[in-house]
Amino acid sequence: MQITAIDGFVAQAAAKGVAREVSLFLLQDELPVVGDYVMVHVGYAIQTMSAAEAQSAWELYDEMLAIESALPRA
Repeated sequence: MQITAIDGFVAQAAAKGVAREVSLFLLQDELPVVGDYVMVHVGYAIQTMSAAEAQSAWELYDEMLAIESALPRA
């Protein structure tokens, strides 16, 4: 997700039309800034990423979702 605003250890972040509040507590040694990309897990930013890494991750997630949706349902 890309950070759009920061207030202390809480950021607003957005990706693919979804916006949410994200805790930066786990990244307090190297706090990201507005515009940075972060990997988010259960509401916590766990890693900063470059724009290229973020794009690559979204492409992989999209591929996984496409494969999953093509599988026959039991």
